[in-house]
Amino acid sequence: MKNELTKDWFVLLASVDTPTVCNALELALGRRQATGFTYGTPIAAPRPLPSMVGYARTSRIRAAEPSTLSAQESTALRLAYYRYVAPVEGEPVVVVQQDVDLTPGLGSFWGEVNSTVHKALGIKGVVTNGSVRDLDMLAPDFPIVAGSIGPSHAHVHVLDFDLPVRVLGLEVHPGDLIHADRHGAVVIPHDVAPEMPRCIELMVAKEAPILEAARKPGFSVEDIAAALRKAADIH
Repeated sequence: MKNELTKDWFVLLASVDTPTVCNALELALGRRQATGFTYGTPIAAPRPLPSMVGYARTSRIRAAEPSTLSAQESTALRLAYYRYVAPVEGEPVVVVQQDVDLTPGLGSFWGEVNSTVHKALGIKGVVTNGSVRDLDMLAPDFPIVAGSIGPSHAHVHVLDFDLPVRVLGLEVHPGDLIHADRHGAVVIPHDVAPEMPRCIELMVAKEAPILEAARKPGFSVEDIAAALRKAADIH
């Protein structure tokens, strides 16, 4: 269930990277986890760009074979997709798109045109296991985390949308809260989302004595032991 999150919440989360969010989630959940995030080596294009954070709008594409729909039906489906992903009342949206081809990325959905269209609609960014192209012509300041880079769009088309998808090892449901950057993406559970600002601050405070000690001349194992004790006392 969604919590009402403030504009300041989204501004703060967009100011930190995704590894920071993953670490802070461990404090919010009270445990480490081995699920809920992407893995592998995604392609962030262009880079570097700010983090994206928003509610997932999901879709599936394929490019290996042409669509079986008529031209009129294909246009209607594409327009329905654009209406679906378009933010409502300023709600931050991240598009999460699964390429279902046996070889994901054969044809790129994401290039100059779709990056420009989605940015103009107000979408914060994209996470996909598919490919991206037109690297020098992508919409400025529109982050795309993709599975690969490719030259062609082949037969790419939208299959469906508003359903669970799996992208780069991460299962995403419509409305999930997504944080992503060039490292990958993570789902922030709705029930702990309000705790994230506090947990980010706490995590930074716990790391500070360790980093401070390690950056001093003459650093030793005894110094790291003392820094770890100091960090453990920060709550």
